[in-house]
Amino acid sequence: MAAGVPSFIANNLHPLPDDDISSDYAPEDFVKNTGVLERRITYTQTTSDLCYHAAERLLSDLGWKKEEVDALIFVSQTRDFATPATSGILQNRLGLGTGTYCIDLTLGCSGWVYGLNTVTSLLSTGCMKKALLMAGDSKAVRPMKISPLFGHAGTVTALEYKPGAKGFQFHCGTDGSGYDAIIIPDGGARNLITPRSFEYEECEGGEKTRMQSRMKGMDVFSFGITTAPKSVKKLAEHYGFDYQSYDYLVLHQANMAMNSMIAKKLKLPNEKVPSCMHNFGNTSSASIPLTIVTELKGKATNARTNFLCCGFGVGLSWATVAFTTENLFISDLVEVNEEGVCL
Repeated sequence: MAAGVPSFIANNLHPLPDDDISSDYAPEDFVKNTGVLERRITYTQTTSDLCYHAAERLLSDLGWKKEEVDALIFVSQTRDFATPATSGILQNRLGLGTGTYCIDLTLGCSGWVYGLNTVTSLLSTGCMKKALLMAGDSKAVRPMKISPLFGHAGTVTALEYKPGAKGFQFHCGTDGSGYDAIIIPDGGARNLITPRSFEYEECEGGEKTRMQSRMKGMDVFSFGITTAPKSVKKLAEHYGFDYQSYDYLVLHQANMAMNSMIAKKLKLPNEKVPSCMHNFGNTSSASIPLTIVTELKGKATNARTNFLCCGFGVGLSWATVAFTTENLFISDLVEVNEEGVCL
């Protein structure tokens, strides 16, 4: 497998204080358990809007010509439309060539690593040279209650084929028996939208409609702290390396309590497990590249760096990747207001 060094940029929104935390939470307990001090929330911008601004900045910073981009992979649970694919909309909006390979992947917290697997597979033969991986989630509709844990973000990772490069090593898995652990019950072909879909009903985490995501919290917590360490160890065992010697383990930013337990099980010190939960909350498939952008710029960009990245969540699915970067390029964070103007 030969693929170029990834470049990262994250695109997010202006911070909002967590004044909307439900009375079910004691603020000091919430911050201690989740690590969230503030998030970025949008009521008007879609995930593709956020990724578009990120892509424009990154392409400009890298000096890539738009006609050189061979593939665009868009990973999100919040696409613009049920159909057509949002990746095609972004291809046109960005002005990429009509020969661009475009595909959507409907995944959540494991999505960036799954998307990276897809991109590197496309590039591995050398037939495609340059690709963009876009990942994130947002909500363009203002709910009555916003979960204080989640934030909105869109990210873009640029990859280029390089003959002879070490490439990427993956371990991925899925347990579909837990499909309903994180689920939006209505809106698909199984349960069509009806008037009942918009009625609020009691469920774990408070009142929600059947068009809003609901989660079995303890099931997901148990899944995360069990599966993520196993995936890292299986990857290291399969490829014969010492994961504890790697510079960083970048985890999906689920919550601080979960990630701290995963790091402890892997016997990794806190300085090797960076987090951006405090500023952005849980940003789904955007959280791994967002952590790299905000926490490791100036560290990973100035030296050869060995990365482990692990995402886990809706599906239930998980994915871990190992890769090494040299001269890693990271653009500055892009902040966008509700009018879609970069700040």
